Amino acid sequence: MTPDPAASLVEPILRWYDEHARDLPWRRPEASAWSVLVSEFMLQQTPVVRVLPVHKAWLQRWPTPADLAAEAPGEAVRAWGRLGYPRRALRLHAAATAISEQHDGQVPASYDELLALPGVGDYTAAAVAAFAHGRRQVVLDTNVRRVLARTVTGVEFPPRSVTRAERDLGAALLPADPPTAATWSVAVMELGALVCTADRPRCEACPVRAACAWQQAGAPPYDGPPRPVQAWAGTDRQCRGRLMAVLRDAPGEVTQAQLDAAWDVPAQRERALSSLLADGLVVRTPSGRYALP
Repeated sequence: MTPDPAASLVEPILRWYDEHARDLPWRRPEASAWSVLVSEFMLQQTPVVRVLPVHKAWLQRWPTPADLAAEAPGEAVRAWGRLGYPRRALRLHAAATAISEQHDGQVPASYDELLALPGVGDYTAAAVAAFAHGRRQVVLDTNVRRVLARTVTGVEFPPRSVTRAERDLGAALLPADPPTAATWSVAVMELGALVCTADRPRCEACPVRAACAWQQAGAPPYDGPPRPVQAWAGTDRQCRGRLMAVLRDAPGEVTQAQLDAAWDVPAQRERALSSLLADGLVVRTPSGRYALP
């Protein structure tokens, strides 16, 4: 008889989470749905340790979506600081505006309504429905997908994009009770973040090592398509970051000369500035200078 993955995984991982969950502000019982939504935007491609101080400052300044929506989008970009991928700040501001205008200032609870918000994709809608509202929802982030790939499928890493098989597996493992399902989703995510990590997983500390298909197969190395490695030094992304730092740190408009001083490769600097203008992260003022939107 084939072992039931739910029986061998769900209870041990839930018990492990009870003992090892990090004390994160957006996971506390008193956290608002807005706090959860803000955290999910900030945590995209950004480590928890970098998000914590920015999340705290953000909630102190803008404790509700309406508070953020009342400010210019550029203030969201400025407060985003050095979290990276600052378009997320513009999208979060747009989401706050939509929440204020369409949902009476309350972060919606249903997956479909969340998915309709600007900047909210499948994962974020599912995560907020589960973590903020206790809904029974399949939540598949990078950490969850990696844990399930190893423990159930027996491969080191999941495919590049979410597959139908992964969604079906996530649904099959989801506990029937909605609050327990929400806890399960965050528990698997936490296991992937702390133990079943992408590099150097701590298998000796894993609560389901004995049931892990990847371990049972001898932990075979990944043999799929090359995994992308993001470069930084000398890239257009780094150049964009330098230009954004000048704009964030300035009390008002900045001149072309100030931007020129931030990066010494003219063609790359012009390309980066053009992309920032196209993304709406920078605007050109009537005086010919530059500013946050």
